[in-house]
Amino acid sequence: MSLDDVLAQIDRNLDTATAHLMDLLRIQSISTDPAYKADCDKAADWLVADLKSIGVEATKRPTPGHPMVVGHVGEDNSDLPHVLFYGHYDVQPVDPLELWTSPPFEPQLEETNNGTVIRGRGASDDKGQLMTFIEACRAWKLVHGSLPCRITFFFEGEEESGSPSLIPFMQANADELKADIALICDTSMVSRGVPSIASQLRGMLKDEFTVIGPRIDLHSGHYGGPGLNPLRELSRIVDSFYDRETGRVAVEGFYDGVHEVPADLLRQWENSGFDAQDYLSNAGYTQAHGEKAYSILEQQWSRPTLEVNGLWGGYNGAGSKTVIPSEAHCKITCRLVGDMDPDALRGKIRAHVAAQLSPDCKVVWDQDLEGSPASVMNIARPEFEAARGALSDEWNREAVFCGMGGSIPIAGFFKSVLGMDAMLVGFANDDDAIHSPNEKYDLKSFHKGIRSWARILDALTK
Repeated sequence: MSLDDVLAQIDRNLDTATAHLMDLLRIQSISTDPAYKADCDKAADWLVADLKSIGVEATKRPTPGHPMVVGHVGEDNSDLPHVLFYGHYDVQPVDPLELWTSPPFEPQLEETNNGTVIRGRGASDDKGQLMTFIEACRAWKLVHGSLPCRITFFFEGEEESGSPSLIPFMQANADELKADIALICDTSMVSRGVPSIASQLRGMLKDEFTVIGPRIDLHSGHYGGPGLNPLRELSRIVDSFYDRETGRVAVEGFYDGVHEVPADLLRQWENSGFDAQDYLSNAGYTQAHGEKAYSILEQQWSRPTLEVNGLWGGYNGAGSKTVIPSEAHCKITCRLVGDMDPDALRGKIRAHVAAQLSPDCKVVWDQDLEGSPASVMNIARPEFEAARGALSDEWNREAVFCGMGGSIPIAGFFKSVLGMDAMLVGFANDDDAIHSPNEKYDLKSFHKGIRSWARILDALTK
């Protein structure tokens, strides 16, 4: 028996595997809402039972929040490679519910211009992706009676709510979780049909501040003119963050630790099939609005950002209220790349804001927001090229090492907490509407994702 037998088994079992995924999608495992705590427990139990059905020694582990699922197989053969596979079973809330074209937890197959899709909350992020790996293992077990290497399964239920239990759990169970390399399936392909391995992930810095002016809201007829208006001050501060001519962030020292993309990696990006115009038009844009000296992919994957995510203050109800507000508020996030230090950057941004303040106003910062550095994968490891070859064979085109615009902290935690490198392979598409109404996962992504993991497991054992 060979890899071809496993792939044939995957093809024969696709309808059953899809129905199996639908069962998991029906569980309303919304981690951020306490009303769904029992559903998160139910999803963890479902995964434990499913792993046991393919011979994995799996257990549900309690945490202060939602449980972890941990499983092991092949531990008695220390000569085999050892991989850890990570995924998350929790999902985002479904609001606004009225924008869904079908009930979010009643998954269904639907025909679209790009083929059949699996429609439902969690189909792409991350239940469908998680199940590609489990179904590959199921097929391998059915054909060969065992799995090709040692595997640790590690599923969490709080990824969509900030993973508060993750690091303490990893620290407490470090010896049990350590493996040769971690595999993560929670990412997308650079473009439809182009298999992709993430070589770098942007980090994240969050901050929030309040500009305070007069001691109370003031009548704009009495104080309009001589009075300092915090909303006007805040607008001026936000404008000072950016250089309009170049699109660069104007905070002194903001680009410390940022590196240019190596030429060979940039070549892969340029030949990845990414359609810049489609990318822009899907969001309703006619042009890019970032750093003018860099391509859209570079802006998305390898350049840092400072984004204003929320501005508010004064009266926001119906009609008009003629006040000069006492306070104005701003939420910001920065996407980090290279060796940018989130703590140092926080200090630079706060110093920049302080330097902009006019007399008679002050700024107060939130003290409880987190930051995490960017992750750069060690693509020189042989596992990466083995996986790239396996993906290229399955998708019949060269797989690419790509960047990721988003932040997936678990990849960095595997390195900082467990000393493990991570490899991120995902099969989502940019139009999957993750975190939005009408989330979907292409049936082709599910099918070829299962086949891809079977090939990768085979390649990693050689």
